[in-house]
Amino acid sequence: MPALELVRFSLLGALLAFTLAPGCQGLTWGDTKFLVTFGDSYTTDGFNISAGVDSPVPGNTSSNGPNWVQFLGGTYNVTNTKVFDLASGGATIDAALVPPFQPTVLSIVDQVNQFKALLAPKPTGAEWQSSDTLFAIWIGINDVGNSFPWTNISQPEFYGTLMDRLSSQLEELYEAGGRSFVFLTVPPTDRSPLFLQQGDEVVSRLTPLIADYNQKLSQTAEQFKANHTDLDTVTVFDTQPVFNTLLDNAKALGFVNETGFCEAYQNGTPEMTTQIPPCAPVSNYFWLNSLHPLFTVHNILAHALSTVLSA
Repeated sequence: MPALELVRFSLLGALLAFTLAPGCQGLTWGDTKFLVTFGDSYTTDGFNISAGVDSPVPGNTSSNGPNWVQFLGGTYNVTNTKVFDLASGGATIDAALVPPFQPTVLSIVDQVNQFKALLAPKPTGAEWQSSDTLFAIWIGINDVGNSFPWTNISQPEFYGTLMDRLSSQLEELYEAGGRSFVFLTVPPTDRSPLFLQQGDEVVSRLTPLIADYNQKLSQTAEQFKANHTDLDTVTVFDTQPVFNTLLDNAKALGFVNETGFCEAYQNGTPEMTTQIPPCAPVSNYFWLNSLHPLFTVHNILAHALSTVLSA
């Protein structure tokens, strides 16, 4: 492992103290045979469940390399866990509440419907059980970001509506047999170039809204657990300390720019270490483009998450 990666991974001990939320730990990562993921561009890898459970994974990610799902299913896969990634780039909880950037984007509602139609029947190659399957949900980046400019709503109140809709989807997964869940919070996208470039006033308004969304997400997970005493693992993994620690120590960790990105790389590069002068190699940046972190960040996130889920 390169020295830079060793330095980054040395931060994990400090991070885990913040990422492990109180709750009942049942199913562990070492006992997980199936992982089903739902989310947006931070999560999708291009897998198309409609083409069959054994369809190839194109690896179309927003991280210019493996994302956290692929690191979990690859580098940190300790029991040959099979992954079904249903995420869709640009996703929101419900397109009827927060429209995505394109109408073809599959919301969490759509993704859950896909699960119910194609995976809930437990077809050959996906013989999952309630006792060995983890459902991971990372959603909210676009819900918060897309609705942020709206002036006809109170965002904190609207987040309650979003959580009600998310809760209805959790009930669908529960009815289908889901018993173990992990929820990832919205990362500090207020520190992404997309919002930093809009100025301090925008950032100062967005920061507390992300915190409010995350608080409501945690409360939703807690209420879901309280409503169903037979749930096994319910974990809220806070991505904020991971991102903030890396961003706060960016220069020491070798990131050449933690507030911007190289425009030559923003749509991806042929290799994970491509360099186009005068920019540094793409792998030395925190942000690939205005909103998406590179695979190096996803790697550390996945390592921390796998450790939390193994506790």
